[in-house]
Amino acid sequence: MHLTFSMNENMAEKAKRINPFFEDYGTPHDTVPFDRIKVEDFEEAFLEGIRRNNEQIEKTINNPEKPTFDNTIISAEEDKDGYYDLLGRVSTVFFNLMSAETNDEIDALAQKMQPILTQHANDVRLNKRLFERVKYVHLHHRRLSAEEKMLLDNCYDGFVRSGALLDEEGKERLRTLTEEASMLSLQFSQNLLKENKAFILHITDEKKLDGLPDTAREAAKQAAKEREMDGWVFTLDMPSYSPFMTYSTQRDLREQMYMARNTVCTHDNPENNLDICKRLVNLRREIAQLLGYKTYADYVLKHRMASKVKNVYKLLDDLIAAYKPTAQKEYAEIEKLAKKAEGSTFKMEPWDQGFYAHQLQLKKYNLDAEMLRPYFELSKVIDGVFGLANRLYGITFKENKDIPVYHPDVKAYEVFDKDGSYLAVFYADFHPRKGKQGGAWMTEFQGQWIDRKGENVRPHVSVVMNLTKPTDEKPALLTLGEVETFLHEFGHSLHGMFANSRFESLSGTNVWWDFVELPSQFMENYAIEKDFLRTFAYHYQTGEPLPDDLIRRIVRSRNFNVAMGCLRQVSFGLLDMAYYTKKEPFTDDIIPFEKKAWAKASILKPKKNPVTCMTVQFSHIMAGGYAAGYYSYKWAEVLDADAFSVFKKNGIFNQETAQRFRDCILSKGGTEHPMTLYKRFRGQEPTIEALLKRNGIKRKAKES
Repeated sequence: MHLTFSMNENMAEKAKRINPFFEDYGTPHDTVPFDRIKVEDFEEAFLEGIRRNNEQIEKTINNPEKPTFDNTIISAEEDKDGYYDLLGRVSTVFFNLMSAETNDEIDALAQKMQPILTQHANDVRLNKRLFERVKYVHLHHRRLSAEEKMLLDNCYDGFVRSGALLDEEGKERLRTLTEEASMLSLQFSQNLLKENKAFILHITDEKKLDGLPDTAREAAKQAAKEREMDGWVFTLDMPSYSPFMTYSTQRDLREQMYMARNTVCTHDNPENNLDICKRLVNLRREIAQLLGYKTYADYVLKHRMASKVKNVYKLLDDLIAAYKPTAQKEYAEIEKLAKKAEGSTFKMEPWDQGFYAHQLQLKKYNLDAEMLRPYFELSKVIDGVFGLANRLYGITFKENKDIPVYHPDVKAYEVFDKDGSYLAVFYADFHPRKGKQGGAWMTEFQGQWIDRKGENVRPHVSVVMNLTKPTDEKPALLTLGEVETFLHEFGHSLHGMFANSRFESLSGTNVWWDFVELPSQFMENYAIEKDFLRTFAYHYQTGEPLPDDLIRRIVRSRNFNVAMGCLRQVSFGLLDMAYYTKKEPFTDDIIPFEKKAWAKASILKPKKNPVTCMTVQFSHIMAGGYAAGYYSYKWAEVLDADAFSVFKKNGIFNQETAQRFRDCILSKGGTEHPMTLYKRFRGQEPTIEALLKRNGIKRKAKES
């Protein structure tokens, strides 16, 4: 069912009705009652949640007893009786919907509530009396377990990193900076969503569809039909954009699509993000320097495995050194094919690269994403991914239609452990739509913790994606890349579902951000494993299994343009670090700064050098949690390749190895240092060797 967004209840109904956030949900596993929630419920619950939060804080700081770990730290972490934690309860639902199913009313409410919520967060972190109790416990505490010690350290450090040691003038300045940054991050996201959804390419001449496969044409026809338009409509959502750029023979239309996607939020309109990005960079630099750090990157990396700026740059530089020679050869091979097709004077532009790379892939491997789609029907992929989890960990999934969902696209499942006990609720939201951000992510509607009575409160996790939609003619048929996306987000969800910590703030994916991508990227390894593909990849019409020959071609082509892909990720990491290692105010023009920042990872030299911009749509580092942390994807890739090498050695479905991975990493959350957890599983620290071997770089380097 959809959320009910009516704002016109009459007064009598309103007087009788109880805000769903204020009572037991009365749903299976106490899941969110989306079918009963109205937009106006959020503001009321936010304000009451803040009031209750303040009430509990007053109770804590006025406690006449000497501060202890139990009456100060534990009281804040474990008091989850549905009263004190109302603010967390409503915030989780609201901000998840902001990303997955927003509308004008929710956007307007977010603008209203964001400064109030930021002010409250500052009030808590800058509460002198509360910090004094935490500080006392930090200096004088009973013997603690490793998990308790981690909680205490995080709590104390959280106050310090939020300004608790500043003088009053510094605290007031920090309030101003954080409140402005919070509002600008929200505005950035809202602008990006509006700009991405505003563009369509409307085609009425069928000749302009030349080169496009049937799946892309059918999806475009469906998109036009939904808008009550004739012909075909293409959008900037990846299931529409990517096939167009890969297959369309219409170079002028590819350029139009490319420029539309890569100039969002740069236009002279209210959705322009250029000044917002510049201001965000400066705000974060000033916040870090106010707290005693040279740069924002130094501030962030204190709680990362990389630990220092120089270590991040070493990783990025090592990857450039290892991959750039191969990437240059890959690009030259594409360019050679393009020139052969178009003439020696042809100059390849960014909107040509995907098209001619696809032509080269066909030539080298006789492989095409469309050849595989019929074998990746969504319901079968779901069976395959769930089956993989069952084979590794013994868990099972059962759809429960009594669990409310926030949109008809969303499916809700109960998850059961190998002994049959209830493990988690799992939501899956598959397709793009108007009120949904692009990309893919995992989130939670309820975390995991063990309450004071000893009950293990199980999590409600969700994966949100933008996969190919079904049409009137065909079910949802995915690309191999979309299967990998599903596996990636599912890996995050396993990290959440297997959580088994005492404290919610340390459970599941509450780990350092250059460790959080290990479980997700680890799962991607299975996408090309024959024994996994054999479990679900059957033709949606004939029922025939994916042919061995196609599987061989998939495996052979695994590293097609892998070096170019690596450098693309490295370039984003360089851009991120360029912004957040600034010691002086950032005054540069963003577009030329961006191109200079990632120049050493770039191999493209377009003739037109179009005025495009990544920064203004780079949600990870502007509105997400990856500011000064985008390198994490490559950092974790080293970990995932190293970890999967153990499975390759012992058997990719080896349950003993899987159980060790679950016990040492997936269930532990952030209860110990990530490297401690990793070494407990692996027996040693990771090296880059497994990644270089997997990508064929080590072998290629020897050959050259």
